[in-house]
Amino acid sequence: MDNDNSGAPPFSPEAIAALRRGNKIEAIKQVRVERNIGLKEAKDAVEDYVRGQPELQSALADAQGEAKRSAVVWIAVLIGLAIVAYYFLARR
Repeated sequence: MDNDNSGAPPFSPEAIAALRRGNKIEAIKQVRVERNIGLKEAKDAVEDYVRGQPELQSALADAQGEAKRSAVVWIAVLIGLAIVAYYFLARR
């Protein structure tokens, strides 16, 4: 299958920038508005485009990995704060 979306114009710079930041949902929204297509069609178009762009695959994977690491850090901080709060409240 050809990944150029069968003659459709390439994605806008905004959609590609969203993919480079790891924001696949924003890219799908952009493509949906730009091409006036449904959610499934926009999702499929973005995924087809990403499959044909190894550098975007790498950028998207890196951004998603960083987001997961960040989420783990925030969860650890919140758990730590909960433990400290419990310790101080239980002493009363």
